[in-house]
Amino acid sequence: MAEAAAKLEELSPVLSINNIEVVYDEVIQVLRGVSIDVPQGQIVTLLGPNGAGKSTTLKAISGLLKTENGEVTKGDISFMGQRIDSKSAEDVVRDGIFQVMEGRRIIEDMTVIENLKLGAYTRSDNEINQDIEMVFQYFPRLKERTGLAGYLSGGEQQMLAIGRAMMARPKMICLDEPSMGLSPLLVKEVFGIIEKINKEQGITMLLVEQNANYALKAADYGYIMEGGKIVLDGTKEQLLNNEDVKEFYLGGGNETRKSFKNLKSYKRRKRWL
Repeated sequence: MAEAAAKLEELSPVLSINNIEVVYDEVIQVLRGVSIDVPQGQIVTLLGPNGAGKSTTLKAISGLLKTENGEVTKGDISFMGQRIDSKSAEDVVRDGIFQVMEGRRIIEDMTVIENLKLGAYTRSDNEINQDIEMVFQYFPRLKERTGLAGYLSGGEQQMLAIGRAMMARPKMICLDEPSMGLSPLLVKEVFGIIEKINKEQGITMLLVEQNANYALKAADYGYIMEGGKIVLDGTKEQLLNNEDVKEFYLGGGNETRKSFKNLKSYKRRKRWL
């Protein structure tokens, strides 16, 4: 475990979030001093309950805060050594970050091919068709679907959303709740493909997820967020073996501790916050 942590520390971060605060409508503070490093070529997961600030963190990275009247009011975000916290979403995509939104957000009245080509809108090379075939190698089911994307199943739409992100040839993909609304079998399949893309294509990934079991097994490193703050972080081995993580996120942990249900929330807040 110590060797894994040391190895991770040696990798240079492709993304660095340094002590950021995010405010909506100039008054509502959502993030409070959040710092996260995402090493080159790794999968890093961000876990936490609903409302913790996970999706806001991704929007701060991808430049989408401005569409919701939000802004980074303190700290900075750097990608490949360049600050990006004041850039537009389009410029962030051009820099190499593509976000797969919660709920997939495919264009339902466009075909699979048209959705994939949309992912390549920032490109000007002549290898787009070649990359579409690459996407079909990872998601062969999509090649069989010739109708409108709105008729795809939920799992197929998630595959299309990830494939569309790959079409941008990103250096990093941010995934927001890829397991949402999927059956257990499809969740397993989607996470398997995410790991495969990471290993074979070398694409760095930041993964926001409610399914802590799958997220931690896929990730190299993880952060846990509550109340707009990072309350715990570590390698996947450290988090999977942490009694608090087992109890609050993995449905396990020490039986004696689990029996104190009325004290659980208080104990966690006192220990973490």
